[in-house]
Amino acid sequence: MNDLDSCIRVVIVDDHPWIREGLRTRLSLAPGLNVVGVVASGVEALSLADAEAPDLMLVDIGMRHMNGIELTMLLRKRHPSVHVVMLSMYDEREYVISSIRAGARGYVVKGAPTEELLAAISAVCAGGSYFTTRVVEAAQEIGCTDVS
Repeated sequence: MNDLDSCIRVVIVDDHPWIREGLRTRLSLAPGLNVVGVVASGVEALSLADAEAPDLMLVDIGMRHMNGIELTMLLRKRHPSVHVVMLSMYDEREYVISSIRAGARGYVVKGAPTEELLAAISAVCAGGSYFTTRVVEAAQEIGCTDVS
């Protein structure tokens, strides 16, 4: 078994090119992570999930044509083993609750430090959940008791 076999296979889904490339660059430096794809849309993400069978997708909420919540619902149906962490500029309660109901196990606000995103990836892939401090209350409100 080589080192990449034990890595968490991550796909980045965001419609902003500089966000995608910045995340790819940063996550590629993190031990234990292998970025297997970077895409700009939900449609591309579904195709990549079919082809690559990633462990986790980092999903932006605010995308055109298919938003991150819609993508998460489809992923849960087609690829239930793929974990989803929402990565969004929105910290409003409605987005957090909709994301959780769609099947996301994590939610990190884009302004969070890199360490927090890495903690979310680790927690979610270990079977838990992770919600950035600014959204924990909304997550607990609908019964997510294992929030980090």
